Amino acid sequence: MKIGDLVSVIDENLRGKVLKIIANQVKIEDEHGFTYNFSKDKLTIIDSDLYENSPIIKKKETPKITSKKHNKTPLKLDLHFNFLVKNPSDYDAFERLMIQKEKLLETIDFCRKNKIKTLQIIHGIGDGVLQKMVYDVLEGLTNIEYDSDGFFYHQSGNVEVKFL
Repeated sequence: MKIGDLVSVIDENLRGKVLKIIANQVKIEDEHGFTYNFSKDKLTIIDSDLYENSPIIKKKETPKITSKKHNKTPLKLDLHFNFLVKNPSDYDAFERLMIQKEKLLETIDFCRKNKIKTLQIIHGIGDGVLQKMVYDVLEGLTNIEYDSDGFFYHQSGNVEVKFL
C-alpha cells in the first residue's frame, strides 16, 4: 500500500484515496473530501486491473432432475370438445357432455393409478353446463381436495384437484 492508492474499508461501505501512511495508521480521503484514519489491517487495495484481466468463464448449468413423485407441475386435462375428438360437429350436446365426462373419469383414474398428486381440469368459461358436470363428478369422489366455492368459482375456467 502506498500514497495515492485507492482503498476500501473492510466491513464498511467506504472507499478512498491514501493520503498519508504513518507506521500502521493510514489516512484516507473519501470522494466527498472527508478524511479518516484506519489501521492497515482494516483496509484493502482496490485494483481494477485485477478484475479486468481475469477471463470470464461461463459454465454450463446442469438441469436438476426431479423425480415424478416430486414433480410439482400438475397434469392438465383440457375438456374443450375440439381437443377430444376429430370432428366435433358430428356430435350433439348430450353426446359431447358424456364424452367429456368419460374423459374426466379416465383421467382421474389415471392419476390415482400413477400416484399423480395434482390435476388441473380446464372446463372453460361458458354457460356453465360443463363446469357443473365437472363439479358434480368431483363431489361424488373421495380422497380429493378442490376449491368448490372459491372466489373465482364462476370466472376461472379451471379447477385444481389434489389427490390425498
